[in-house]
Amino acid sequence: MLDDIDRALIHALHIDGRASFTQLGAVLAVSPQTVSRRYERLREQAALRVVGLPDPQLTGHEQWLLRLTAGPETAVDLAHALVRRPDTSWVYLTGGGTEIVAVLETPLGMAHGHSLLLHELPPSVGLTAVSAHHLLHTYLGWRTPWRMSANALTARQQRMLGALRSDGHGGPPHPGHRCQLHLTPADHALMEALRQDGRAAVGELAAGTGWSPATVSRRLDHLRDCGAIFFDIELDPGLLGGSAKTLLWMAVAPAHLDEVATTLSHHDELAFVAHTTGPTNLVAHALCRDTTALYHYLTHGLGAVKAIRTLETAPVLRTLKAVGTITPARPLARQG
Repeated sequence: MLDDIDRALIHALHIDGRASFTQLGAVLAVSPQTVSRRYERLREQAALRVVGLPDPQLTGHEQWLLRLTAGPETAVDLAHALVRRPDTSWVYLTGGGTEIVAVLETPLGMAHGHSLLLHELPPSVGLTAVSAHHLLHTYLGWRTPWRMSANALTARQQRMLGALRSDGHGGPPHPGHRCQLHLTPADHALMEALRQDGRAAVGELAAGTGWSPATVSRRLDHLRDCGAIFFDIELDPGLLGGSAKTLLWMAVAPAHLDEVATTLSHHDELAFVAHTTGPTNLVAHALCRDTTALYHYLTHGLGAVKAIRTLETAPVLRTLKAVGTITPARPLARQG
């Protein structure tokens, strides 16, 4: 079970995934040693992981949500083939175990990038159905964490973390600040290293990019200030009351889409809400305590939103890959 310090640490890492243990201890009013112990325990027992993520738009990419169906004897093999790809994230086994849902990143303008992926899959996977949905706008998720994983710090503690960056000591990126970027191969190497471990030490990042540690620090600060990279948390949501995981595929009339999506983005039960192409133009990820709580949410929470014309539910049986890269050849040293 998570206690108040665990929850506060998780919330703090959502705000600034690279804050040092000393900085985190000051915000949480505990010693750096306590923060370090809690962090390592959460990594071992709760699969906690800090991941650096590039902003797709600023790094020249777009995202697709794929739904692939295969026979029961090959679905798991197909899912693991997707897991191994560096351009996928959020690989789920859903429904009765024969559907795989995954997010795919493709270079901007590659309108049929998902088709290219399908041609590259092993011929033995036995696909029986495919649909691809272009992610057009995200209302909740990516930069905005699930509310139940980021609700432990007081407003004062959150301001303290923000002040660390204004003092030149790290901290969260400035909201809404975007700028034009020219990304170099070293930038891409830096982002890939952070996708493996968002708390990788500057020395490790320097070794992977060919830059000096001082250059890495300056460049990382610039990328964060521009919004080109941000930090997310991987964690077992069941520890925060999200044991029943379900994908929701909804159809909403275009005139009501923005209003409905904005409303849903404030529901505590949802960790992700996005507008997509396709007959189901709104997708969400629900995290509920159990099936009883899920039933209550579907009938009372979503049931109260009259503009939702159709709803399909797909229980998530297994999460095979979250946002981070799977698995580096050797662990990177983490920032203390």
